[in-house]
Amino acid sequence: MTTPDGIRWFKENFQAKVDAAVAGTPFDVDFIAAIACQETGHIWQTLRKKKLPAAEVLGLCVGDTLDADSKSARRAFPKRKSDLVKVPGGDRMFDIARQALIDMSKHIPGFKGAAGNPNKFCHGFGMFQLDLQFFKEEPDYFLNKEYADFDKAIGRCVRELKEALVKIGFDKKKKLTDFEMACVGIVYNTGRFNPKKGLKQGHFDGTRFYGEGIADFLRLARTVAAPGGAPAVPAPAPGNAALPPPAEVTATGEAFEVDTKVSTLRLRSDPSVPAKSTANIIGELPDGQLVRAVTAKAVNGFREVETSLSGGLLRGFASTKFLKKVSGAPVLDVAQPAAEPPKTGIVEVFMPRKAGTVTKRAEIAGAHSLNEPKQPARKGTAPDELRAEIKAIIDYLDVENPAHKRYKPRSGLTFCNIYTHDFCFLAGAYLPRVWWSQAAIRDLATGKKVEPLIGKTIDERRANDLFRWLRDFGLDFGWRRADTLSQLQDEANLGALGLIVARRKEDGKSGHIVMVVPETDAQKAKRDASGQVIAPVQSQAGARNFARGTGTKDWWKGAQFAESAFWLHG
Repeated sequence: MTTPDGIRWFKENFQAKVDAAVAGTPFDVDFIAAIACQETGHIWQTLRKKKLPAAEVLGLCVGDTLDADSKSARRAFPKRKSDLVKVPGGDRMFDIARQALIDMSKHIPGFKGAAGNPNKFCHGFGMFQLDLQFFKEEPDYFLNKEYADFDKAIGRCVRELKEALVKIGFDKKKKLTDFEMACVGIVYNTGRFNPKKGLKQGHFDGTRFYGEGIADFLRLARTVAAPGGAPAVPAPAPGNAALPPPAEVTATGEAFEVDTKVSTLRLRSDPSVPAKSTANIIGELPDGQLVRAVTAKAVNGFREVETSLSGGLLRGFASTKFLKKVSGAPVLDVAQPAAEPPKTGIVEVFMPRKAGTVTKRAEIAGAHSLNEPKQPARKGTAPDELRAEIKAIIDYLDVENPAHKRYKPRSGLTFCNIYTHDFCFLAGAYLPRVWWSQAAIRDLATGKKVEPLIGKTIDERRANDLFRWLRDFGLDFGWRRADTLSQLQDEANLGALGLIVARRKEDGKSGHIVMVVPETDAQKAKRDASGQVIAPVQSQAGARNFARGTGTKDWWKGAQFAESAFWLHG
């Protein structure tokens, strides 16, 4: 199993060489470490614990075996020993491949069975696993064991990654997101990429696809500091996902202030108002929000702008009619979510209960939170652990089960707010079922002690209330806005909690709030031709309850809603 200590060993031994090899590319040591983990981590993570020298570890990084003359589904050269020995140097290569398997199996018990078969030999070589299919073109790399020389191995790896950049159309990019790096990893593995499939591509090991593995390892690598440095992403506390810090505003154009005096200002994906006026909305900017121009000129009465709102980086087109120029070059602050909930002042609150009472899924919902025995929780930190724990929560809440009256629609009432509260409660993130009254908040802010009393100091929270709570208090309790719908799904895939919440125009009518949850092999997000998520995997109670589904596309842009937002919590 890949651990932070394993990543640290990789960086301590190879950081300088990797930095030199990736100079001038959009790659970094964390991405290269992720490739190494995905390819041969199961080998070198074990060998480094035996205190073997790094040079010896590199020579033992071999794998993927073939039978000497068996029929194989493999299409690439060589399919069997007879194919290999026919080419110049092939007989020597078989001896090297056979001995490599024997040597490696002495340290890795899982390969002893293969090594015991005299017809077996390896066809993957080096920490980054160059396949013998390249033997005809590059025989010296294999025969001279250049794969055991890190300088040569990383050089060969980066060459392939550069070729992958061209194939996927990223060769003009100076910087890649982590998701884009994982996409490059898929091309490195398979030679192709289908944007509509997301990261569920590449070799499937029975548990996850190559692209998913790269994403998992890359996030882990981000939490491990390079020698003498700090990690790019803080290591998460148990029960939390590792979230990267909110992105900085990079636009350097003119500064403007949103000036509507009427409502929020719609931020659009292109400089137009379509027939369905909400179709291209990507965000709502509050009155007074500072933005920086991305482009020098307006198009169709719109200016492309960038801003940071509650920790989310928003970029799109805003009507120039509602942008007031600001003198100077003000710095746009990037809000940071709190690492821990507040212990004093305005703190989390739950509905008090009588001793010995139990709130069950099978009962009609009230203001109390669940407290049934053996409820699941998030305790891990690695993406695979967190995904499994989120699955356990979804399965436990079992929102589609008609016996779970807590979530079942009745008498025109729906319970999206209760389901998301329960989900977050079990997952260790605070999303209120009840919240303080305004008078209580004033008292708490001055340091007074306030007793939670329903109808006096606390009230139930519905979806519209939760929209405002997230806006006003979300950052204090670890929530932050997501940059995009794609980021929301990507982070949920790595074990974070995601929310989509929409506020109704008519306050007396129900808003809506849903969880965004990890994709599965059976339930995937919908993506457009460029790979952007257009319908994430959601879990909800509502007029229709479902554990996982993509729901109605863009439901949050419905004419009945005044505004909507995407939120993340580690």
